[in-house]
Amino acid sequence: MLIRFIVKNLYSFKDQTEFNLLPGRTKRLEHHKYNKNGIEVLKQTAIYGANGSGKSNLVKAIGCLKVLMTAGRIPYAMNTQKFKLSEYTLSEPVELAIEFSCNASTYFYSVSVQNGTILEEYFGETGVNMDRMIFTRSVKNIQFFEEFEKNEKNTALKNVIEQSLLKPHLPLFFLLNDIREEAFKEIHSAFAWIATKLILMGTETNANGMFVQNIDVLDGYKPFVKDLLKSFNTGVVELKVDKTSFEEYFGENYNEEVEKIKDELISTPTSVKSLPRNGRSSEKIALVNENSKFIVKELLLLHNDENGNNVDFLVREESDGTKRLLDFIPAIHQLIKFDCTFIIDEMERSLHPTIIKELISKFSNDENTKGQLIFTTHESNLLDQEIFRTDEIWFAEKNLNGATKLYSLSDFKEHSTIDIRKGYLTGRYGAIPFLGNLHELNWHNND
Repeated sequence: MLIRFIVKNLYSFKDQTEFNLLPGRTKRLEHHKYNKNGIEVLKQTAIYGANGSGKSNLVKAIGCLKVLMTAGRIPYAMNTQKFKLSEYTLSEPVELAIEFSCNASTYFYSVSVQNGTILEEYFGETGVNMDRMIFTRSVKNIQFFEEFEKNEKNTALKNVIEQSLLKPHLPLFFLLNDIREEAFKEIHSAFAWIATKLILMGTETNANGMFVQNIDVLDGYKPFVKDLLKSFNTGVVELKVDKTSFEEYFGENYNEEVEKIKDELISTPTSVKSLPRNGRSSEKIALVNENSKFIVKELLLLHNDENGNNVDFLVREESDGTKRLLDFIPAIHQLIKFDCTFIIDEMERSLHPTIIKELISKFSNDENTKGQLIFTTHESNLLDQEIFRTDEIWFAEKNLNGATKLYSLSDFKEHSTIDIRKGYLTGRYGAIPFLGNLHELNWHNND
């Protein structure tokens, strides 16, 4: 679970800015609090703000940190997208930090980057009345936790890391994950959570080939998807997975790339490769190895014609709203079943306000969910205290210097009977567009 994220001097964030999922004092919707290792964490958050306020920048900043930690490289944006509206910040480092819980522990990671070099890096275990350093790194040296440093057999390993393996641009967190030493098991655990359980969805994210594979082979998954699509009157009455051999599907395009995919599937038979269908990014096919047969799987959605007969539709033939629902369904399934965190930018895109409200309401009211949902939105119909606690609603707003600040609705100490939607639309909480004297604009002057 994500507990907090801190960003400084990246995109529209100038000063140190914190976003967190720590509950406030409100007693409403008590089932929205998960207890993780003695720390209470909220199950959902909606982030509001005007266009250009920095909502998406928060998602992108979290994405930068995930790339740095799990891909072992400094994202291009961390070198080129510092806060640009101040001369001071251009010569200052970018700083990112994250606190999260996984398995039976809570961890904190922070990093400072300047001109492609990691100046400082820290990883430690946190908790109630607890703060234990696992490693700290500066430009010149590394220090590990006390037990590691005291063990003489670790001296040689530390020297190899410092003198041969670690580079100025390489995150130590990433490097240590590749060293399969028992001393670094906490890093392995934390890496796995960041890599697989912290999932970011942008406005162009599409369901991948694993979604098609799950519909075909995972017990209960196909009925889950079908029932959800039917409940929103998409017209879909059934799902079908069409299966074709590699040779038949690729035909004349059967090339070295396809052979490479076959080799990968042979080496890891349980894996699933995902490719855009005929170059269309909105449609994904699944490539699998089943009993030494290489198969392409493609999702078809069935509708009834006027005579009640089933008609196959490709994903691209569905409405934008149905395609967006298909993108969300894997997230919804995981949020119900697993301890994971989804961060979604512009969740309401292409969805009717009633659909998005029903989806969020169902997640909000379900007392048996396992996951955590964070999303940016403009959809004011969600501003309902029957759906959200006040500490689960956040706002992004730029100050006079063009820097994004983040704050929670709980800062306003509103009563549970207050119509927060009306208050937001009338500017009570800020974070809405300032249109100036738009009615006085003479847009014919340039004719």
